[in-house]
Amino acid sequence: MGAGHAHKLYRHGHSPVHALPAHCKLAAVFCFVLLVVATPREAVWAFGAYALLLAAVAAVSRVPPRHLLTRMAIEVPFVAFAVLLPFVAEGERITVWGLALSEPGLWGAFNVLAKGTLGVGASVLLASTTRLDELLLGLARLRMPPLLCQIATFMVRYADVISEEMRRMRTARLSRGFEARGPRHWGVLAKSAGSLFIRSYERGERVHLAMLSRGYTGTMPPALGDGPAGRAQWARSAALPLTALAICLLGWTL
Repeated sequence: MGAGHAHKLYRHGHSPVHALPAHCKLAAVFCFVLLVVATPREAVWAFGAYALLLAAVAAVSRVPPRHLLTRMAIEVPFVAFAVLLPFVAEGERITVWGLALSEPGLWGAFNVLAKGTLGVGASVLLASTTRLDELLLGLARLRMPPLLCQIATFMVRYADVISEEMRRMRTARLSRGFEARGPRHWGVLAKSAGSLFIRSYERGERVHLAMLSRGYTGTMPPALGDGPAGRAQWARSAALPLTALAICLLGWTL
């Protein structure tokens, strides 16, 4: 349980960004996203500046662009929503490539795409340079409620366990010649889902009893990790939000 838990987003490295404490990076990304959201949508140039700022951080952290772009695919549902806005929104209509589109809808779509893409990019960059266990320790250092930290820790630790259980059940079905090909097989899949829930519940009870036998009283032991961040580390982490603050203020004044 004390070992590092890697995840698919993380990319091992020894860059200055990797070396920063997790709570410093969490605070920096949180402030950066707030400033991006606070920027007026009419300041189009500001979002380009934010993108260049993230690109600079990615270059310093030595994270390949392909690694970031492929993991930003989670944004696709928001892109689909933004594409529909110019067609369904009300307001003055303008013609673009022969299509009558709502001008407020176009601004709304740009707002969603620009701010959403920058927020996702910053989050993926954070996850690419920080291990998952370090993120959880960072949240604890930032005074996140202990109960939420415990829930997140258990979820992370046992998500792979449940995934492996699903893989074994799928292998067992395939070994018996079962392959879902239509609605008539949904009943088998529903029973598999019910079986997975029961197995997960029973596994959770066994884990809880094992923790109680080892002295668990409802609170996790003190987290081990890096000590408090120094002034130099906070200063390096503040470079991103402070630059974003300057861009945000210029966006409101120009």
